[in-house]
Amino acid sequence: MLQKKYIYWHCQFIGWSFYIAVNSIFSGLNYQSTFSEYIIYFVMLLAGLFISHVYRSLVIGLDILRKKIPYQLLFIVFFSFIKGVLFFLIILAQWRLMRINLSNLNLISSSEYILNFSGVFCMWNVIYFGFHYFQNYRRAEINSLRYLAASRESELNHLKAQLNPHFIFNCMNSIRALIDENPANAKVAITRLSNLLRNTLILDKDREIPVEKELQLVRDYLDLEKIRYEERLNFNIEISEEALIQLLPPFLIQSQVENAIKHGISRLPGPGEIQISVTTGSGELQISVSNTGHLISQTPLTGVGFKNSIQRIELLYGKNAGITIREAEEWVIVEIHLPLRVKS
Repeated sequence: MLQKKYIYWHCQFIGWSFYIAVNSIFSGLNYQSTFSEYIIYFVMLLAGLFISHVYRSLVIGLDILRKKIPYQLLFIVFFSFIKGVLFFLIILAQWRLMRINLSNLNLISSSEYILNFSGVFCMWNVIYFGFHYFQNYRRAEINSLRYLAASRESELNHLKAQLNPHFIFNCMNSIRALIDENPANAKVAITRLSNLLRNTLILDKDREIPVEKELQLVRDYLDLEKIRYEERLNFNIEISEEALIQLLPPFLIQSQVENAIKHGISRLPGPGEIQISVTTGSGELQISVSNTGHLISQTPLTGVGFKNSIQRIELLYGKNAGITIREAEEWVIVEIHLPLRVKS
């Protein structure tokens, strides 16, 4: 509030001083200004400050800035004329007090003075109202951006929360299948699941995590599934050194690996393989998750993991990132590209 008052009074003094200075300069071009005329200029400065400030108080008191535009325009035109008349009367009174010759002053010249002064006050309105319109526009824009950020944050949290039950459900299904087949492996799997869930809770707190942490989670999950599928599941992870510190949404690779097992490896009659590649190139983080098998129509595109990944990428990176899925030579390949980002 104090800063706005400071700006207001500075603009008032600078604006009216400039107007008076211009008038005095143009008057001085025609004839030599006298001391009495400089007194008049000073009175004009005070009159301009006083009238415009009282008018501002009226604008605030009547809450004109919240009125409809036609009403505001009518108010501005009417009061610009009133202020022009009042300003002229103050100057006229000053001329009479100083006994300045007014023989050349008539109705036409008086009207010219009034219109000139009204134009000055109209310009004052343009600057004052324009400033407030610009300020309100920026405030509305900031509020809109804050609302958008809050809604996106809420949606991201919802999407992350959606992954946890899905992930735990898949893990528990794997362990349930082991209980009857191999109780010893089931015990090992429960221990791995405990470690996995501990890491999951840590990673779930962040919007983005380093690739290195995400891949540690992926390795733990694949080790857990390896207990269940044994020789039916083989996996290979390749990552470049510079990709380790890059950031990505948690569970992004993990959810693609889950899909690869659920829709690919589990459906194969024999051994299957999952290949994970994370590299940097062309100014982006390039992720590839491939599994042996065939692309089942619609299923990967409508599954929780894939849809969730698409939504989170769009919310976080917009058009600067993307995810695609395709089949090539009995391999299903998911490719993800993200902008390069490291933890500051």
